[in-house]
Amino acid sequence: MTTDAARDADRATAPHPGLELPPLTLPVTRTLIVSGALASRDYQDVHHDAEAAREKGSPDIFMNILTTNGLVGRYLTDHFGPRCVLRKVAIRLGAPNYPGDTMVLRGTVTAVDGETVQVHVVGANGLGNHVTGTVTVQLEAGAR
Repeated sequence: MTTDAARDADRATAPHPGLELPPLTLPVTRTLIVSGALASRDYQDVHHDAEAAREKGSPDIFMNILTTNGLVGRYLTDHFGPRCVLRKVAIRLGAPNYPGDTMVLRGTVTAVDGETVQVHVVGANGLGNHVTGTVTVQLEAGAR
């Protein structure tokens, strides 16, 4: 038997427009930047060679968009569960993620249509917004 308190708690945490997801704080390490570039087969020197990055005008190596995309996906699947499906990821990069900084991902549910949830995502670091965008997530049936 479900209690009134349990029903109220379920409603409060169920996806609804305006729901703010808990933030995820990620240290931006040199290892994260390099391993993300290697894992995504992005061998551009600006993602692993500090000297080459400086020669090209950057103060240090910086994270590639594929790593950022993966971290955004992780953020949402950590929240909605491993059985949700990312149906659409539309992100845009802004301030670079350099080693030694921290990125905080935040999300706000903007729309819910049945088992489909749309989330506005922002990942900010010490320089400003590193990533902004909208992600459409298909929840597992009954996971709401």
